[in-house]
Amino acid sequence: MALALSFSFPGELSAQEPFYQGKTIRMVVGLSAGGGYDTYTRAIARHLSKHVPGKPAVIVENMVGAGSLIAANHSFKVAKPDGLTIGHFIGGLFLQQLIGKPGIEFDGRKFEYLGAPAQDNQMVAISKRSGVTSVEQWIASKTLVKFGGVGAGSATDDITKVAKASLNLPIQLVTGYKGTAEIRLAFNSGEIDGLSSSWESFKSTWPREVETGEIRMILQAVAKPYPELPNVRRVVDYAKTDLDRKIIQVGIHDYNPTARPYVLPPGTPKDRVQVLRKAFADTFKDPEFIADAQKAKLDLSPLNGEEFEKTVLEFYRAEPEVVAKLKDILLK
Repeated sequence: MALALSFSFPGELSAQEPFYQGKTIRMVVGLSAGGGYDTYTRAIARHLSKHVPGKPAVIVENMVGAGSLIAANHSFKVAKPDGLTIGHFIGGLFLQQLIGKPGIEFDGRKFEYLGAPAQDNQMVAISKRSGVTSVEQWIASKTLVKFGGVGAGSATDDITKVAKASLNLPIQLVTGYKGTAEIRLAFNSGEIDGLSSSWESFKSTWPREVETGEIRMILQAVAKPYPELPNVRRVVDYAKTDLDRKIIQVGIHDYNPTARPYVLPPGTPKDRVQVLRKAFADTFKDPEFIADAQKAKLDLSPLNGEEFEKTVLEFYRAEPEVVAKLKDILLK
């Protein structure tokens, strides 16, 4: 009789025993603990389970290396497409794929996207001890400032390189740090004096340095002026040619909405993709999650999975001239 019922009412039985019941979801973060990517992910992980039918356990694993490229490649070609592994890496790797960076083993057009908790507002910041007080004074004095970087594809590296090339800024990039937490240690020890990162990360993981003025936002790397920093001009305000403005558009402005992707491997069953897309969207609206994020000083401007996928696909349609110039800036 039980066997007969299982054939007669398969949908009802599957609803009673959802796939995720008793399972564990791994959220694989490509950067070190204590940075912005890790902080957002741990906040999501604390609330995601209650929005997934079956209430699975949710754990966070840091898979550090190559500026999160190891985690991105893992999410694409190693992780099982069963809906139990969620990848989170630097969205700037989509641009790195577009310009042909060696070592990329994924295709950003084939991931299943779950969404993002925030669309970044990138900033270029410099230490007070550097003596730099304005962009004009910086360029005129030719004061060389060392910037810390995580690796190709990260805002720390790519936005720094695009801003340097477009505005002729005197910057020396020191890259290879495991994450912005390590860059913060290097900053505080005097190894470096500058960093490109999101205002969201600065507020949540650099609060002391920001509040004391030890680090100053000197440029906004955004398309629209960010209202919290009305006295800080944008990178694009200093662009001199149409090509420079196009390079800034693709290399900086288009980076911001795709900076924090949460993905499933290609081939994940569509019903599980939809379950997790809904769970992410519901988590971003969850009052307890919002309160948790606010406590950690994490800004929220979420994109759902469908919106994020559309934004990524549009990114891959950049003009060949702009792609060639960005390849010259970012790879050589």
